[in-house]
Amino acid sequence: MREKQEKSMTRRDFLDQVGKVGGAVAVWGAMESLGLVGSPLLASAKGFEAPKKSDLVMANKNGKKIIILGAGIAGMAAAYELGKAGYNCHILEARDRTGGRNWTIRGGTEETEINGVKQVAKFDKGQYMNAGPARIPQHHVTIDYCRELGVELEVFCNVNEFSYYYQENAGPLSGKKIRKGTVKADTRGYVSELLAKANQSALDSSLTKEDIERLKNYLKGEGDLSSDYTYKGSSRRGYKELPGGAHKPGTLDQIYSFTELLQSGMMNSISGDYSFQQQPMMFQPVGGMDQIPKALERKLPGKITFGAEVQEIRQSADGVRIAYKTKANGRAKEITGDYCICTIPLPVLKNIPADFDSQMKNAIKSINYATTGKIGLQFKNRFWENEDRILGGITTTNMDISQIWYPSSDFLSQKGVLIGYYNFGQNAVEYGNLSLAQRQAKALAQGGKIHPQYAKEFETSFSVAWHKIKFNEGGWASYSESDLRNYYPILNKPQGRIYLAGEHLSYLTGWMAGAFESARIAVSQIHEKVLTESDAVAAKIG
Repeated sequence: MREKQEKSMTRRDFLDQVGKVGGAVAVWGAMESLGLVGSPLLASAKGFEAPKKSDLVMANKNGKKIIILGAGIAGMAAAYELGKAGYNCHILEARDRTGGRNWTIRGGTEETEINGVKQVAKFDKGQYMNAGPARIPQHHVTIDYCRELGVELEVFCNVNEFSYYYQENAGPLSGKKIRKGTVKADTRGYVSELLAKANQSALDSSLTKEDIERLKNYLKGEGDLSSDYTYKGSSRRGYKELPGGAHKPGTLDQIYSFTELLQSGMMNSISGDYSFQQQPMMFQPVGGMDQIPKALERKLPGKITFGAEVQEIRQSADGVRIAYKTKANGRAKEITGDYCICTIPLPVLKNIPADFDSQMKNAIKSINYATTGKIGLQFKNRFWENEDRILGGITTTNMDISQIWYPSSDFLSQKGVLIGYYNFGQNAVEYGNLSLAQRQAKALAQGGKIHPQYAKEFETSFSVAWHKIKFNEGGWASYSESDLRNYYPILNKPQGRIYLAGEHLSYLTGWMAGAFESARIAVSQIHEKVLTESDAVAAKIG
C-alpha cells in the first residue's frame, strides 16, 4: 500500500512536503534536483511518477508569460531563473539602464533628482564610484551568481588598521587623526588589564583556580600586557619611527590614557568592523559593481523594455495587465501576462494604482526606507596611499560626513576616487537638501581636516542623495520590530497573480543577496503554482 502511495505522489505533493520542512529555499533545491529549473526534467525520479511528454514541454517551453517590473538585481535574477525553466519573461524598466540601486557612476553619467537638479559626472576614463552597493560578504549568494555569470571579483578592503578614527568635541583626542590599529590596541590593552585584575573573589564562584590562570594568560596575550598584567603599550599600536635596517629598531609612540580613549568615543566604533555582514575581507567586481547587472542583462537579450514607467498594476482570475507610459513620447501602453513579479521599491509602489487588498496597501505605505547619501571625489594624486600609506579601507568620524572610503582597486596608480562621505539618517537628509556645490564644499571642508591634501589635489565630484533619486526614493527598507511582526509577513504573501520581490522582501535589506534570495523565492512560488495547475489539468484529463 505504501509503495502504491509513493508512486502516485505528484510533484506538487512532494514540493509541498519539502516546503513544510525546509521552506522556499529547500523547494528551490528540490525543483533543481527534479530538473524543474535550469535543465530539462530528469528522465525519472526514484519514488515518483515518470514525467509525461507534456511535462517535458512545460519544462522547456511552458507557454506561461511573466511580466517583471524593474530591471534591478531582483527583477533580472527572476527573469534569468524563470528563463531556465522555459518561461516567457518580459521586464519593464523605468530607467534607461539596468541595475536599480546597483549603480556605478562613470564619466558621462547623468542623473536628475526629483526636484529637477541635474548632474553630469566628469570623472576621468577608468574612474568611478559605486553609488549603491559596494561590497560583497563571502557567505552571500551574490558570490555564487558572480561565479555563474562570469563576473570577475577582487578583494574589497573593508577593514584597514592603517585608516583613521577622527573625532571632534570628544576630549583630549579631539581633532586628532589616529590609526584604527592604535585605538584598538590601546582599548584591548586597558580592557584586558581591567579583567585580569578584576576582583578574584567574584571569579571564584564560577571558575576554578586553574581556569582563572588560563583566563589571565589569555588576557595577557589579548592585551599584550606586561608580566604584572599592566598595559604599557606595545608594537601592535604602531610606531612613532618605523623599524628599519641596521640600527633602527623603531620607536614606540606614547600611549593614550584610558581616560582619553573613553572620552574620545573612538572605541565605540570598533564593533562595526566585525559584525557578521561586515567582514575584514570582502569582495567587489573588477571595474565596478555594475558588472553584475551588466552580466545579467547579457543573459536577457530582447527581454527588457527601457523607459517604461508603470502606471497601473491590474489582475484578473486569468492573468495580469500592466499599464505603462514610455519615456520617449509619454505614450500609454499595456502588456499582459499570466503572472507578475513586482520589484518596485515600496516608496514608489505605494503611489501606483494596483489590485492589492487593503492589508497589502497598508503594509506597502507603512515601511520606511533608510536615508543615505554618498559623494565621490576625484583627486589628481592618490595622496592617501603615497603620504598616509592607506591602501583601501575606511576612515570613521563623528562629523557629518561619517565615513571616508578609500578605493580597493588600481593601487599605486596616479588618480583615484574617494567616497568623501557615506552618511545616514538626518545627516543624509540635510546633505541631500543642499545644492550640489554645497554638498561638495562640506565634503571637502570636513575631509580636509583629516587630509589637508584635499584642497590642492581635488578635481571633480558627483553626489547621490537616495531619497531624491526617482524610482527609488530611499536607500533600503528599514524595518522596525513592529514592522517585521505586522507588515513583513503580508508583503511576503502573493496577491493573487502578483508577487513582490527585492531586498525589501528579505532579512538582508540593503544587500544584493536580499534581492537575489527574494527573486528565487518568487520564482519557486510561481513555478509551484504552475505545477499545481498542471497537475489539476492532468487529473481532469485522466
